[in-house]
Amino acid sequence: MTDAAELNAFREEVRAWLGANCPPEMREPMRDETDACWGGRNPVFKNEAQKLWMERMAGRGWTVPDWPKDYGGGGLSPAETKIMKQEMAAIGARNPLMSFGISMLGPALLKYGNEEQKKRFLPEIARGEIRWCQGYSEPNAGSDLASLQTKCEDKGDHWLVNGQKVWTSYADKADWIFCLVRTDFQAPKHKGISFLLFDMKTPGVSTRPILLISGNSPFCETFFDDVRVPKDQVVGEINKGWDVAKYLLGHEREMISGMGLGGQTGSLGEALVETIGRDESGRLADPLLRADLARFDVDALAFRAMSERFIDELKAGMAHPAQPSMMKYAGTELNKARHELVMAAGGSNALEWESDRSKKGKAAREWLRTKANSIEGGTSEVQLGIIAKRILDLPGA
Repeated sequence: MTDAAELNAFREEVRAWLGANCPPEMREPMRDETDACWGGRNPVFKNEAQKLWMERMAGRGWTVPDWPKDYGGGGLSPAETKIMKQEMAAIGARNPLMSFGISMLGPALLKYGNEEQKKRFLPEIARGEIRWCQGYSEPNAGSDLASLQTKCEDKGDHWLVNGQKVWTSYADKADWIFCLVRTDFQAPKHKGISFLLFDMKTPGVSTRPILLISGNSPFCETFFDDVRVPKDQVVGEINKGWDVAKYLLGHEREMISGMGLGGQTGSLGEALVETIGRDESGRLADPLLRADLARFDVDALAFRAMSERFIDELKAGMAHPAQPSMMKYAGTELNKARHELVMAAGGSNALEWESDRSKKGKAAREWLRTKANSIEGGTSEVQLGIIAKRILDLPGA
């Protein structure tokens, strides 16, 4: 659909449907992590409105509006998808479903999965019936991910997996894992890796939460002890999983970069006013913070424009392969700057950790969590190296 009149008609249809079907509770800014709907085999919904919103959107395929209808998506064109997201933003509609299956695994399956894998997994992801985690980093394979040592042996009628992963986000809550394993220890390190899918309830899989400086534990250590995996659960070719891994990493970095836009957590200016108050002109009372906020707003607008351009280029098949690194680095720095401003506005009170007055240290815990943005999905140093080498063509990078 490219005709302007048709797109305008589609916009009116979307606006009317959202107005009639998005519950009022799902139009409020998200206050904390429990406001996000992750779905899964045994989903936990904060309220009936959250459940209803996910089911209604999934029913139209709009949890993944640009995926093909055959795989549970909405079958929308890039232009239609953009309109749908604009109309959701206009009423403050929350994302109906948070999912590593949507943001990372789904695109990789669409590109590298066989038809049986697409038919099996993608509709479940789109309907929020399966929750995934990512088995990439290991204790001795973080930024140098290709050094991973989790062993995957061919036992004829199955694979046998032994090893350990670390920083596995929400592994203790996930139903399945997409996992990088080494299937050839003699080949160069990038050449002997395969991309494997398996159920977290498989005997031999165990997890242990990692306590972060924020006081929360979204990350886990994950252990594999003689885990038997069916032979048909390799995505792409055996020993060529690095191709799948790199493609997925691009989508992961785009997902992380989205934190630079603040997600659906409300206006930064309003948050600062709530803490500092207004002067007689109605402006943020602290002139230094006001100047910092203005600089932040300019950076945020530039980042939003860059993001829209990159997404349009990606949909058109014109994106530079290193663009996700630019987005990830810029989004990381912007998100850190946002929380630095919140902490600056709160002063010493923002460091309070436990009371109801501070919402159990919400500002401090979220500020500390942003420090991990510089590490997850590839460290900022790695992203800058990629940008220097592949975009700026700097010598020796």
